[in-house]
Formats: sequence, C-alpha cells, structure tokens
Amino acid sequence: MTKQPDCPYFHGDYFRGRAKEECRLLERSGYGEQWTINLCSSCPVPGIVRDTTCNHLALEAEIVRKFGLFPRVSVFAICTDSLQSLPDPRHCPGCEEQTAMPPAERE
Repeated sequence: MTKQPDCPYFHGDYFRGRAKEECRLLERSGYGEQWTINLCSSCPVPGIVRDTTCNHLALEAEIVRKFGLFPRVSVFAICTDSLQSLPDPRHCPGCEEQTAMPPAERE
C-alpha cells in the first residue's frame, strides 16, 4: 500500500485484503480506467480544494499528455453560485466579493 493522497476525491478500499484505489473525480469524468496513483503526485486538485476562495466550487478533470508523453491531470472549475468558469480555481471573484460585504448587505 502506498501513501494515500490528501485529496477528497481519492478513495481507497482496503477492507479484508482488497487494494482498490480510485480517483472519484476522474472516474466521474470518464477517465477512471486511465488513472494511476502516480498521477496524484502532480495533481493540482488537493491544492485547489485547500486554497480556494470559492464556496460553491465544482470541478471537472481530465487526463492530458504533456508533450505527448507525460500524463497530467487538467482541471476545469466553475462557481455554481455565479455560474462562471474560473480561469484560476483558487480565486473566485463572485465569492470573494460576497465575503467582503457586510452581512446586512448580502442578498
């Protein structure tokens, strides 16, 4: 058993000797068969989830090949509150604006 990634989408089933590991984000996007534990070392998702200012973040991921050789995880992010795609998933202009407002002015 390898060191488990600190990611909310990583799932490891080790019950009664099983060793099934999967990325549920890539599984949901249809890339589950191509996933290996080695992709987790360069995956941006744990950092995005930890550092984001978006309270309504939705992620989609795919496996792309850098220079045709090296597989990497590419992430597409959307704020489900403002329904805008986020070029930098760590910063959401809509959610940052809402949290900067005093509570009386929200909605």
